[in-house]
This record gives sequence, structure tokens and C-alpha cells, in this order.
Amino acid sequence: MTKHAPSHPLIIGHRGACGYRPEHTRAAYELAFALGADAVEPDVVATRDGVLVIRHENEISGTTDVADHAEFKERRTTKRIDGAELTGWFTEDFTWAELSTLRARERLPGLRKSSASFDGDYPIIRLRDLFEIIDEAAVDAVRPLGMVAEIKHPTYFESIGLPLDELFAAEVNEAGWNEGDGRLVIESFEQSVLKQVYSRGIYGKRVYLIEASGKPYDQVAQHGSAAASYADTLTEAGLYGLAGQVDGISVDKALIVETDAAGAVIGASELVDSAHAAGLEIYCWTLRPENKFLAKSFRSSTVAAEFGAWQSEFGLIMRTGIDGVFADHPDLALAVRDGL
Repeated sequence: MTKHAPSHPLIIGHRGACGYRPEHTRAAYELAFALGADAVEPDVVATRDGVLVIRHENEISGTTDVADHAEFKERRTTKRIDGAELTGWFTEDFTWAELSTLRARERLPGLRKSSASFDGDYPIIRLRDLFEIIDEAAVDAVRPLGMVAEIKHPTYFESIGLPLDELFAAEVNEAGWNEGDGRLVIESFEQSVLKQVYSRGIYGKRVYLIEASGKPYDQVAQHGSAAASYADTLTEAGLYGLAGQVDGISVDKALIVETDAAGAVIGASELVDSAHAAGLEIYCWTLRPENKFLAKSFRSSTVAAEFGAWQSEFGLIMRTGIDGVFADHPDLALAVRDGL
């Protein structure tokens, strides 16, 4: 079947189609492609025995039934991850064989009750499983299908003897995904791990994730209070400084949607144009239709789970010329893109 190039911008299924199924499950990823996503986004963390699993965080009590497993009760602990203290159950304290006994749960059950109805139906999956899912989906697809893999907490994991760059490179090569064919994008909030992965001969696009505030933890670990902030990266000098080091940036949508002091939307910022002028691609996260997540001007009511004027917000962002968007409901983002 002839493969057609995807339209612009790329629609990336955020954690799969996590608006409809519990995130990072086989069902969420398969549904994302069935709904028209061009790519999907896994978050990558590690087990004690060095298996890369797909969870948004290494703390898993919010998205699995681990707390219901009496055999794992004593694994609950408190750790400091990227400078923040967290209590719960952590992937690095389990083997893959142990984690494979868990079942996924909806992260936002009060907001997404339909997705929560699938709680307990799906197991956790590994990165290697997702490579296979995409390869299988691509057989019948009429468009290229890709992966935008986010490497989570690499400085922390390296500190405990689990170098994610090394583990990730091995998985990519084993899966046959290091062909330089454009299917693979690697992203992280820590630029250092993007360099490390590249140095291991993994040649997917490198995308630097940028928060609306704060500082990247790898820089904090190295420079302390003198570390540069994410905001420093978004200056003209900062963007031009990234050129050649990464292929693009991915930012909180709050940096794309410009608001006034009262929170009313007044248009789009100039960040997309600035990134393009510096020779960088630019993506944003996360397009969601519920009032809880929309900018104030696009909310239809005070009911958090009710859909607001999502078409208006999605359209505003896409009309900036942005290269890709992450969406919990890929079909909704696709509908807006098709209407541009």
C-alpha cells in the first residue's frame, strides 16, 4: 500500500489515545493509530533489572493497581526524584516479571470516567512491545507511523546505576528502529541525555522539552542555583544556541497561547516563528478538550470534565505553523487539522 506523507502539523497520540483508554497501554496505542495519529508518545523508565517500561513516571501508584498487591506492600517508600520528595512504589524497585503482574488504571478517574471503566483490563507494557505495536499498525497504514519517546529522569536513573541512554540505545537497535528513516524522535527535559543517546549512534530527531517555568534537573545537579532556566533557553540567543545541538523543542501550550493579565486569550505568541527562525522544529503539549485543561477563554462552564470550545484552542495553536502537537484525543486534533 502506498505511503503518504502526513499533513502538517503532526498529530502525536499523547501516551497513546489516553483520553479514551488508560494511558500507556496497548489498547491506548492501538486506538491512537486507529483514530489517525501520525505518531505516539511513550514515557520511558527502567526496572531494577534494566528493562525499559512505559509509564509516565517511575512512581506508579496513580496509574496501576500496585497498592492492591499485598506481596508488594513493603515496597512503598519515599524518595527524592529531581529534587522533589515522593512517596509510593517505584519501577526501579521491581523486576519486569513483578511489574508484569500489575494492571493499568486511569490517572484521572473523576474526569475521564469512560476510560476508568477499563481499569484492570490491561497490563503494563515495555518499550520493546511498543516497537512491535507500531510495526504491526504500519502494515496497513497509508501514512508513516512514528514514535516520540520521552526519556524520564535520566540523571536520577544514572545515579542508581540504570543509565537510560545505554538501555534505550540497546532497545532501539534490537528493534531495528535505528534506520534513520524519520520514524523515531527522542525527547527529554534534560538535554544531556539527548547528547548521550546521539553519541551512542542513535540518530532519531532530538527534541528538547521545555517547561513554562523552572530549571532542567541535569543542569541543577551540575550547577546548583547557577543553572540556567528554561526561560533562558527561550530567548533569541537561547534558541540560536540550541541549533545544531537539537533538532527541535517541545513546549507547554501555555507558551503558545498568549493571555492577558486576567487570563483571557489574546492570540498566539511569537515563539513558533522564533523557533523556526533559529532553524528549530517546534511542538507543543498537550491538547485536551476538557474545561479543566483549556485556557480560560475557551471554557464552556465550570464543569471540569465537560468539553469546552476545544476547536478554537486547537485551531489557534495549529494556525501558528507549529510542527507537531500532542493530543489525548487524536481524532479531535485530526478533525481540526483537516479543517485548516
